[in-house]
Amino acid sequence: MKAMVFAAGRGLRLGSLTETTPKALVPVAGRPMIEYPLLLLRHYGIHEIIVNLHHLGEQIEAYLGDGAKLGLNIRYSKEPELLDTGGGLLKAKPFLEGGTFIVINTDVLIDLSLAELIAFHKKNSATATLVLRPDELADQYGSMEIDSESRIYRFLQAKRENTLAVSGTKLMFTGVQVLEPAVFNYMKIDGAPLRFSTTKDIYPRMLLKEESVYGFRFDGLWRDLGTANRIKEAEEALAHRTARLHYL
Repeated sequence: MKAMVFAAGRGLRLGSLTETTPKALVPVAGRPMIEYPLLLLRHYGIHEIIVNLHHLGEQIEAYLGDGAKLGLNIRYSKEPELLDTGGGLLKAKPFLEGGTFIVINTDVLIDLSLAELIAFHKKNSATATLVLRPDELADQYGSMEIDSESRIYRFLQAKRENTLAVSGTKLMFTGVQVLEPAVFNYMKIDGAPLRFSTTKDIYPRMLLKEESVYGFRFDGLWRDLGTANRIKEAEEALAHRTARLHYL
């Protein structure tokens, strides 16, 4: 199985930390942020990885190289213009289209079993499985809901008409997902811009087409590393062992 790690973002929420350093290389508890998703993938035997680059991307490539020092085989998808998540995925299609693949955001710290996630995805014959978590601020970031069989029935403002009983719990996307190459069928539209979002443009479209989009509910450790305060909180949790990562 192959994977993609999104690392092209400018990291504007990190302020001065990303003026001369790409977000992916901002240190978190003694290691560059991007190493956490990379080591999670390696733990589950996923070694073929593509990383997209934009802001100060040459620094990321210089640090990771071909991935050998981490026991990985890393390739790069360079974006002269930032393409957002959808455009970034579409550009990496030649690398990913051979089978099921995983996509993880750089700024995600998560203690997730990829084995369980992949088994869930396969059992449901899903085209897309998004790891979701309950959060009281879900509406602020873009909430979604799943039905009794874990299919996503509401994604932002898009809703499936035919649905089973629902829990009513509002969930938010963690930045981890398992996808089938069929997702690319919803991306190439004549006249569409090169830059587009999976969450705002692609998944709502798939939902309305009754595509099999599932939500894997996750209640374990998850941290967003998108701001300096959140990095500090994550570091304190790791230092005091109130947060543990099984793959380290």
